[in-house]
This record gives sequence, C-alpha cells and structure tokens, in this order.
Amino acid sequence: MKSKTRSQSPKSAEADDGYKLVANNRRARYEYEILDTFECGIELKGAEVKSIRVGGRLSLSQAYCKVQDGQLWLHMVNIAPYEYSTGFGAFDPDRKRKLLAHRDQIELLKHKTLEKSWTIVPLSVYFKRGKIKVLIALARGKRTYDKRSAIIQKDLIRESDRELKNKFR
Repeated sequence: MKSKTRSQSPKSAEADDGYKLVANNRRARYEYEILDTFECGIELKGAEVKSIRVGGRLSLSQAYCKVQDGQLWLHMVNIAPYEYSTGFGAFDPDRKRKLLAHRDQIELLKHKTLEKSWTIVPLSVYFKRGKIKVLIALARGKRTYDKRSAIIQKDLIRESDRELKNKFR
C-alpha cells in the first residue's frame, strides 16, 4: 500500500489550471475572418519568460506566422527586454521565435497558406498551467464591406445591451 507524501487540496489543483491572458491581438479579429484556431507552445529564452511573467509587456500588433523548412515561426513580436538581464541573458526583442506545434498541424497550415493564400495570425498569448501558450489562427483577409458590417453588428449589440440595462434599472 502506497502512502502519499504530499496531498493537494482542491484549491491548489484549481490554481494550477490557471489561465492568465498576457496579450491579445484585437486588430487581427477586425482585419481577418478567423477560420480555424490552434494552440501552440513558444520557444523562449529565460530572460524573455521573466519579462513576460513580470510585466507582460509584449506586442502582437504586427505579428504574423510563417512555415519555413517544416517549422512554424512567429515574426514581428516585440517582447520588452528584462531590466535585470545583462550580457549573456540579454536578447533581441524583435527576433523570430519558434512555435511548438504537432507535425500534422504544421503541414495543414503549410498547405492552406500555399494553395488558398490564407494567412496565419497570432490571436493571443497567455499562461496555461504555468506555460506560455500562443493561440494562432488560420485566417482570410476581410474586405472593407465585411469590416463595415462587423462594426454595424457590434453597434447593434452594444445598443441592445444598453437598452436592456436601462430597462431593468
């Protein structure tokens, strides 16, 4: 009979499943029609992880993904330098970073981007169980009339919510 040396309370188990949003690319949802999403890990250096963990200062505004040589790469993501890293721990804030995904997902993304001229866009960066994850999307660019209709829909929803709120006051 095995005895447990350490017991976990339900509260600590729930805390490990934490989801903490670090950065969100709201512009991507406006510019592109999202067709499919994938969750990937990201290969970072120690100072980059510390910078994200401490300040969460990273920018996805101009970021995009590309499949090169059978690997998925994240370009144009700016992670602010960690203020206490010097010399060996320093890193280039705008370097390309490798995304960790399954081989079949990478092949699917490669074929879709080549044959249908779709694009791969990062939507958000978040912590999941202590690991940094990136939500990427296979997306198609919206036309201007699609963008206008999205704005109209958003305004209608906002107005109806406002009326409901005033009705129940």
